[in-house]
Amino acid sequence: MNEIQNLCAPGTKIAEEMITVSPQVKLRVFTFTSEKKNNNPAVLFVAGWITLIKAWENVLKEMTKDFQVFYVETREKISSQVVGKVGYGVEEIGQDIVALVDYFNLKDQKYILFGSSLGATSILESCLYLKTKPLCLVLIGPNAVFRVPRFGKVIVRVFWPRLYLILKPFIKWYLKNFRLDVKSDYAQYEKYCNNIDAADPWKLRKGAISLSKYEVWDLLGKIEIPTLIIGASKDSLHEPTNLFQIVEKMKKATYLDLETNKLTHSEIMVDEMRVFCSHFDGHFVKVFTLSLYFYLAK
Repeated sequence: MNEIQNLCAPGTKIAEEMITVSPQVKLRVFTFTSEKKNNNPAVLFVAGWITLIKAWENVLKEMTKDFQVFYVETREKISSQVVGKVGYGVEEIGQDIVALVDYFNLKDQKYILFGSSLGATSILESCLYLKTKPLCLVLIGPNAVFRVPRFGKVIVRVFWPRLYLILKPFIKWYLKNFRLDVKSDYAQYEKYCNNIDAADPWKLRKGAISLSKYEVWDLLGKIEIPTLIIGASKDSLHEPTNLFQIVEKMKKATYLDLETNKLTHSEIMVDEMRVFCSHFDGHFVKVFTLSLYFYLAK
């Protein structure tokens, strides 16, 4: 728990629990409660595919200053407890989000759904099934599709997970040379390498097969919740062109480009979330920091 304490604002209270989201699946959730008393909405935080919580250190340190945050480790993470055969696709993770909103008794318009990559896409999937609606969505690089090259699909289907150690160097090589702009943001590559090293190969394989068949397009027009889509134009892995199309198809979506994955995982992103959400809640803490001012003035 000391390691987790280092990821949040000083004075933050932390609780860890395993929550049953279906008869066969339990998820680990960290609850961060700010020492400051305020009327800010809670944040249900759903990170990307196999992402380690350490990757969100800068965001959590800033976000936990004045928000209660429920940080979810989704079912493909190594921490999940799974019994029997279950799915690891967007649809299943979306239903897990619905179950967590119910579990924490999050009230209508009193919470924010925040997510990145697979977590962001899963939030979009969950929106049609929520019993209470969030104040807004804040989504970093949601995937419209999950591109797995043909040779990758073959490898995933025939490769035995126990040989994952042999496969890991190839995955890292592919990301470095074909999917990431390491010159603009080498830290993103290092972060993904850490995620790959820590992944559960059995869950990873099943998830990759499910995700390779998924597309988000058909449900976008049905979502009427105010949404901030945050992209990084230099992050080719999350396909900025697709993000523009997502925004076009959604009724209440706004797009913001923070250029790099590093900035989307920074304090500036939290400042942007505060400003965006303040338009929908008169009690919200309105913050326009100097860092945000100088970023927008560039």
